[in-house]
Amino acid sequence: MIMSKDTQQQRQFRILVVGDACLDLYFFGSCDRLSPEAPVPVFKKGTIEKRQGMCLNVASNLESLGNKVSVDRNRETIRKTRIVDQRSGQHILRIDEEPEIKRIDLRKYTVDSMRAYDALVISDYDKGYILQGDILDIIQPARSLGIPIFVDSKKKDLSKFEDCIIKINEKESKLVTSFPKKYEKIVTIGSEGAVWREKKYPTLRVSVHDVCGAGDVFLAGLTTRYLETRGDIAASIRFANKCAAISVSRFGTCTIKRDDLS
Repeated sequence: MIMSKDTQQQRQFRILVVGDACLDLYFFGSCDRLSPEAPVPVFKKGTIEKRQGMCLNVASNLESLGNKVSVDRNRETIRKTRIVDQRSGQHILRIDEEPEIKRIDLRKYTVDSMRAYDALVISDYDKGYILQGDILDIIQPARSLGIPIFVDSKKKDLSKFEDCIIKINEKESKLVTSFPKKYEKIVTIGSEGAVWREKKYPTLRVSVHDVCGAGDVFLAGLTTRYLETRGDIAASIRFANKCAAISVSRFGTCTIKRDDLS
């Protein structure tokens, strides 16, 4: 039997995902009348869906793409509750609950512990699990072993992510106050794709339904293909673009599978 190129290259990589996690709640229902108490719609609640968000969305997509994933994340529950009209699929309201987060335990990050992984992925939503002063302690063991480090961070100061591959969207990139001296930067530009080293990598043209979680899916696709191709960033961006395009054509945070990409 002749195997395809993708089949030949695919293997199960071991990836550590570190970052902030949340629970995404979707309340589906209908709005058929205005409240007699105020000029606001009355929402009649129907079904509820629970999905894993933030770094857990990254981890879920890495797993669905064939990797073996470990996660280091906050145990306190951050909730994002979305009120959604079930007929149109439109979001009516989002309610965020953000408890105080206990910071990461840095004692776990040693050279010996990092030998178990092929890549380190930092999905930092800047909710308090990873503080600015923690960054070097987290990445240094992996960096000393030559393990690739992928970063998606909401922090404004990214200067400590030295020698990392930083994925960032266009809007957030403009708000960054400091980048590292040595790093790779991949800027996602929505429906136009992504830019790396001043070259644009276009994405698939799809009907955009929901952009929620698309950046997480892009990060998972980027990491997976980078490991499969032994460091081909251009090929990794093209693959990540395809993953993200499928994501935005679906509702809410979603998990992309290999079969979706065929």
